[in-house]
Amino acid sequence: MMTPHKPSVEDFARIGGLEAMVRGGTLSVFPLVMYRAWGSAAVVSQIYFAIGLVSLFTALMVPALARRFPRRSIYLCASGLYLAGAFFGALGGQCTTLALLCSVMATAICFVCFNAYVLDHVAKTDFGRLETLRLFYGGVGWVVGPALGVWLLGVADWAPFALVGAAAALIVLLVARTPLGNGKAIAKARSAHRSHPLAHVQRFFAQPRLVTGWLIPVIRSCGWWFYFVYVGIFALENGLGDTVGGLASSLANMGLFMAPLMLRWMRRHSVRKAVRAGCLGGGVLFLAATLLSPWPWGTVALLVLGTYFLVLLDTCAGLPFLMAVKPSERTEMSAVYSSFRDASGILSPGIAWLVLQFFPVVGVFAVAGVALLAAWLVAGKLHPDLGVTGAARQRNKLPTA
Repeated sequence: MMTPHKPSVEDFARIGGLEAMVRGGTLSVFPLVMYRAWGSAAVVSQIYFAIGLVSLFTALMVPALARRFPRRSIYLCASGLYLAGAFFGALGGQCTTLALLCSVMATAICFVCFNAYVLDHVAKTDFGRLETLRLFYGGVGWVVGPALGVWLLGVADWAPFALVGAAAALIVLLVARTPLGNGKAIAKARSAHRSHPLAHVQRFFAQPRLVTGWLIPVIRSCGWWFYFVYVGIFALENGLGDTVGGLASSLANMGLFMAPLMLRWMRRHSVRKAVRAGCLGGGVLFLAATLLSPWPWGTVALLVLGTYFLVLLDTCAGLPFLMAVKPSERTEMSAVYSSFRDASGILSPGIAWLVLQFFPVVGVFAVAGVALLAAWLVAGKLHPDLGVTGAARQRNKLPTA
């Protein structure tokens, strides 16, 4: 009798790529259908904020669920929430709020389970390759998905959700067929850490390496949020037209196809150098774009270039956290790590609102640049040999002639 193969990097990359299509296909659709359903941007903003809080709570509750149910079952149920979201979205009207809720909860839970399984089955030396393949496979979903979803919405209100539902069904199928298991740390989790579900947050703050590894993805995610939301508004306010924002977003997402080249560069150097390069390059270009605001086209061009450094961070910014997690805390710390999305989703609009009380839209890009430079300083605390193979470390220690 043949034993099932161990999940490969390609298996995880395919699941991640399909999830990108599910999320990318509704990225630009949800704001439109929510506004149609409620007729008020203020109400829609309140709903997004409330759902963001639900997402954060959901992610932090996954470890408690993992102590009672197999992780595989949790992952399958979370993947099924994507299907539920597609169903409610196809119904239209105010049911789209339930669709958004299901989608956000699915993303939060799947992210925790996905990272926990990666820690179980993927060697640390392959983390960079996995992130690069996942971004490369997901590039199609992030580049094509938003535009395709809006186009399908013009064909029929239910059409984009039919596309998302088909991709979600494939995710459920892949998760069901891939021999992921129930998690290597599940047995320990049932016998230990039976305190309050948020107790693992205290253990997180007690480990400076994890805090550093979490802060950098938060800042990177805020940078993306500022870019996607405000580059279009900046273009409109400066007379560049309403298509510039969409074009700039597509150009930024096309940077995902450069991920394999970025991985090669990172392997020749180290995770620390890659993270610092991404933060420094992005920070300098965002600040330069701010200074160039009297020439709007130059600002947009520099912002697009800056996003390619954010793509570099997409490839490597999560690695310091993943490489520092203790095997006995994989599920708990994966839940904490996933909260960077929700934290940036709550922080970004609040910071932007405050900045816009005193400065024009371009001030938001300046804040993003300063934050990325702060992340560059924080990343200086990472170990110089992080992500470097043992053989490469030995070569680096050899005296030069």
